[in-house]
Amino acid sequence: MKKVTTIPIRDQSTWAKTFRRLVGAVLFACVAGGALMAFRGETVTVVEVRQGELRQSVVASGRVRTPLRIEMSAQIAGRVTEVGVREGDAVQPGQTLIRLDEREWEATVNQARAAVVQAESRLRQLQELGLPVAEQALRQAEANAVQATRNYQRVSELVTRGFYSQAQLDDALRAREVADSQLRSNRLQLASQQAGGSESELARSSLEQARAALAVAEARLGYATLRAPVSGTVLTRTVEPGDTVQPARALLTIAPLGETELTVQIDEKNLGLLKLGQLALASADAYPGEHFAAELIYIAPSVDALRGSVEVRLRVPEPPPYLKHEMTVSIDIETARREQTLIVPSEVVRGLDEGHPWVMVVRDGRTQRQAVRLGLRGTGSVEILEGVSQSDTLLPSTDDKPEGRAVRTRAAS
Repeated sequence: MKKVTTIPIRDQSTWAKTFRRLVGAVLFACVAGGALMAFRGETVTVVEVRQGELRQSVVASGRVRTPLRIEMSAQIAGRVTEVGVREGDAVQPGQTLIRLDEREWEATVNQARAAVVQAESRLRQLQELGLPVAEQALRQAEANAVQATRNYQRVSELVTRGFYSQAQLDDALRAREVADSQLRSNRLQLASQQAGGSESELARSSLEQARAALAVAEARLGYATLRAPVSGTVLTRTVEPGDTVQPARALLTIAPLGETELTVQIDEKNLGLLKLGQLALASADAYPGEHFAAELIYIAPSVDALRGSVEVRLRVPEPPPYLKHEMTVSIDIETARREQTLIVPSEVVRGLDEGHPWVMVVRDGRTQRQAVRLGLRGTGSVEILEGVSQSDTLLPSTDDKPEGRAVRTRAAS
């Protein structure tokens, strides 16, 4: 016979007891760990209050403007024969910009010059020929008058003696009167031809009138050519060769070289931060890597109610060569600066909109709500005047843990 070996089987109750002990141990470990965690607190990321420099600024966008603009227009009507510049061209003083048809005005100038020559000839003739003739005629008239007077006296004596009749005396008297009248006429004629006389003045007046007409004609001929009055840049051009233009119509607009301004619309809530003389750093959107200085020189006295903004202007003392009219620019106006002050990131401050700012500070391992008083507000940072000290640790506003919660801190990376 075979020998049978028997193996003893444990009692099931023993296995159940062992399993319960194991589960209990695990539960105890979990409870103990949870209690330890609750006692020590959850690990949170905190931000430390630091001391440093804070710069407050107002950032906005605007456009490049020139404070002066010169509109070039024709002073006479005419047909355009030449336009020598285009928009964006630089011009120099005296440079020819536009020409009108000059033929009519050249003919007018030639006609006026001929009139001047004629008037000069008339005056010269009066001085060189008319005056000597008048002087000679006066001398002859004086001699005739003397002769007529003597003849009258002689005839009068002969009539008294009875040698001549009364009729002969009357003839002698009439001859004397005619001679005297001719003498007066010749004296007046000479006086009129002498300097200051009526005929001389009339000739001089005619000459001056002719010269004035020539000056007007030459000026009108000059108006047919439009020249640049100053150095600058052509902003607009509204004329082409062949166009017929009228006076006062703007043909070109020129921005003179000189001061350049930036015009900006600032949100009215920042109006209290702005003061004349504040410095700014600007950059053209087309050249974002290039920066240039500007200075606040004008704040509009009223607010645009529709946009809720106020217009300000900044002067650019040294505009870069690439800066052009109507370019879009970004402007950073420095309104205040603090040296060695308490600074925290803006995201740790809560209740900014309600007007009662506060932070959640971690003290002795627990969260604590702390009211603070703010100072300057920079880009991404704010100044703390009261409520916290340097090296205090604060919870970001995105962490909504309540006050009194036990926590362990970890510095933000």
